[in-house]
Amino acid sequence: MAAVLWGAATIAFIAVKFIPGDPISILAGGENIIDAAGRQAMVRKYGLDQSLPSQYGHYIGNALLGDFGESYQYRQPVIDVIWEAAIPTFQLAVCAIVLALGLAIIVALATAGRRRGLATAISILELLLLSTPVYWIGIVLLSIFSFRLQWFPIIGNNGFESLVLPAVALSLPLAALLSQVLRDGLEEALVQPFALTVRARGVGETALRLRHGLRHAALATSTLTATLFANTLGGSILTETVFGRSGIGQITLQAMKTRDMPLVLGLVMLSACVFVAINLVVDALYLVIDPRLRRAGQ
Repeated sequence: MAAVLWGAATIAFIAVKFIPGDPISILAGGENIIDAAGRQAMVRKYGLDQSLPSQYGHYIGNALLGDFGESYQYRQPVIDVIWEAAIPTFQLAVCAIVLALGLAIIVALATAGRRRGLATAISILELLLLSTPVYWIGIVLLSIFSFRLQWFPIIGNNGFESLVLPAVALSLPLAALLSQVLRDGLEEALVQPFALTVRARGVGETALRLRHGLRHAALATSTLTATLFANTLGGSILTETVFGRSGIGQITLQAMKTRDMPLVLGLVMLSACVFVAINLVVDALYLVIDPRLRRAGQ
């Protein structure tokens, strides 16, 4: 975990230094806003007059203490800017992944080991959803449910109603991918020797799928769900743009445009921390899902 976080911080620091643009001009609001003395004062204030190794050491040392500096654009601590933007993005990501997982479970249970025609039709639909850009799904949902039916607001972060359409738009491709993986795991589990034993005990097909099949298929699905959730937290730029929502995606795009180096580095570290934390949780859940792993570790 420490190596991953250090690597992410180092690569991000190096990459940011190669982004074209002058951060002092951004801070000053333009090329000719301040004189040479004022410019030099700002360079010293933000440590930009130091050598790259010195800037790197200062950055890593502060990052270990949770201090990522002050955003050039917002003139606030980076942690405060990220925290304010992370709440709506986290809400959207949680709703999308829960909805996607629920849809995937329903579809996988209904199609695994069933008639080939039904499974083929569902597979084609899943492929179409995976191939469709999220922003296009969002535009279609807005056209139908916001502009025509007027059931949901068009843009904004106001209340649960404003969360429904972006969560659905974001969840459909995720559900298509998760259902494919879960269905493959279920079909493999249903032909294992334990399934034959369970059927011999008189357990019905539905109970077999729910109580035994899902658990055996959950390992690969758990790993994929964790990865998709982390990607959703960091990659919701298009969805937030289409639905006019503030969040991590919007401030990431703005930080890259304005070369807001402290904010960019803070966002990279946030993504790395989320990936590391989620994978740690999933590794721990493996022991709960599969008792064989607990016995192997004893």
